[in-house]
Amino acid sequence: MFQTFETASETDKGAARLAALREAMTAEGLDGFMIPRADAHQGEYVADHDARLAWLTGFTGSAGFAIALKDVAGVFVDGRYRVQVKEQVDLSAYTPVNWPEVKPGDWLKDKLGRGRVGFDPWLHAVSEVESLRTALDGTGIELVACDNLVDRVWDDQPAPPMGEISPYPIEFAGEAHGEKRARLAAKLSDAGHRAAVITLPDSIAWLLNIRGADIPRNPVPHCFAVLHDDASVDLLAAPGKIGAALRDHLGTGVRLHGVEEFGPLLRRLSGPVRIDTGSCPVWVQAELAEGGVETATGSDPCILPKACKSEAEIAGTREAHLRDAAAMCRLLAWYEAAEKAGMREIDIVTALEGFRAETNSLLDISFDTICGSGPNGALPHYRVSEGSNRAVEEGDLIVLDSGGQYFDGTTDITRTLVVGDAGAEEKACYTRVLQGMIAISRLRFPKGLAGMHLDAFARRPLWEAGLDYDHGTGHGVGTYLCVHEGPQRLSRISGVPLQEGMILSNEPGYYREGAFGIRIENLIVVQPAAELAGADDREMLEFETLTWVPIETRLIEPALLTEAERSWINDYHAQVRNKVVPRLDEATAMWLHRVTEPI
Repeated sequence: MFQTFETASETDKGAARLAALREAMTAEGLDGFMIPRADAHQGEYVADHDARLAWLTGFTGSAGFAIALKDVAGVFVDGRYRVQVKEQVDLSAYTPVNWPEVKPGDWLKDKLGRGRVGFDPWLHAVSEVESLRTALDGTGIELVACDNLVDRVWDDQPAPPMGEISPYPIEFAGEAHGEKRARLAAKLSDAGHRAAVITLPDSIAWLLNIRGADIPRNPVPHCFAVLHDDASVDLLAAPGKIGAALRDHLGTGVRLHGVEEFGPLLRRLSGPVRIDTGSCPVWVQAELAEGGVETATGSDPCILPKACKSEAEIAGTREAHLRDAAAMCRLLAWYEAAEKAGMREIDIVTALEGFRAETNSLLDISFDTICGSGPNGALPHYRVSEGSNRAVEEGDLIVLDSGGQYFDGTTDITRTLVVGDAGAEEKACYTRVLQGMIAISRLRFPKGLAGMHLDAFARRPLWEAGLDYDHGTGHGVGTYLCVHEGPQRLSRISGVPLQEGMILSNEPGYYREGAFGIRIENLIVVQPAAELAGADDREMLEFETLTWVPIETRLIEPALLTEAERSWINDYHAQVRNKVVPRLDEATAMWLHRVTEPI
């Protein structure tokens, strides 16, 4: 099993650890200290060594941060974690703060007034600190770069990860790393930039066609890189991660260095050097400034090219999804036939990972499987543990969100299951969520529109009933990389235009605290729209569906469906049968034919 079920949150230790941190703050002459979720690479997922927020507060969500002052400590979380944070932190020591509604600058002005607030310059991006300094300008509150005080009081902090870096074959990448380097270097040169500092592990992995083993669920290496305008790269990684096969793969165009050489290398660069202020640590900016190196602000040069998948990457992703669909169908057939009395959430998670493992292609799960029954389903990012492992009950809805990491692609799929027969309200909500997912699936839109322009299509059926959900409709997905990938998103805050080859999730949901949750998710890829007779002479885009797993039709309220929506469901299920049945054993194929009969 890749997934474990130990209780990750140590709520009972939060107060004592906060007291130790405050002692360190006093010794350092600080009135506050900021604790982000991020590591030095600004990734969403962090190694055990970097799980400072979880260790200190008990909060284990994938987004959020804390600010500890002498008399109050706020834990800032978005809408996905409003319920979870209250269950995981010691509320006598920590105060949950609704973020981004409450900005850290406003909170500091209200709670502190004036004083010195420390931060680790490795763990905060340039734009984050600049924005906070602007918000605090004239208040008497000073931000001070300093050593990490959590590390100072974390006596048994795990060692940094040392996973080996390995080559990623060109048949899956679709383009040699030398060609990628040359393509991006030409754009750097056109912009007048001599080099670009790259700190995001998935960007470096994509650029150099490498993969790593430093982060659970995400096959990326902890390393840093500098891309030069002559297409050469300086790669900085711990020597223990580098083997002969990697050296041969990288060739002479990539120079290898230890991480301890990062600062001296930065100070020797000739500018202008591009930094992405949204991901570049403050430490990098400071080293460049110390060396007198001119900097220029710009996006990570890999971000957009990585998001627009090659034909080989899309082909591999299609294959990975069909393989994964067969495993999901086996799970759903098993679930339907299984005795529900005594079944618990962990039983479902274990069975699903087992079916994926039986493909003999599973390299990891793409994130810890979310399996929330009844009220646990109302936690969008719920992680089942031995302590929370709930027995399913008659009438429960079960949110099952999972994915696999395969050499040819990354999957992410959510289906909502039911135990017995659900109530009328649950069915109505489920149908509206499904209608939103269908609306995105059927959408045609002009090239140049962004996720912020499309997000409302998924929400309209819920809005019409006075309902909504507090997360984005979709995120970008990598190719045997991170399951959450930027810059593309289906979200009201995403202004990045969608482009051909971008893979996204399509996952509207609805959550009733203390009662139930619903989410339905397929992955989709942006492609040119088919031509229509009489249409304007303008480029249009649409989505190709990548996920082929049946939808639970017993939860649908038929009276709410339009004929077009009913037709979409029937067509989708017909394609599920055509694509997946050849990969199934006879019994599962018979089950699939039955559950995908026209509605």
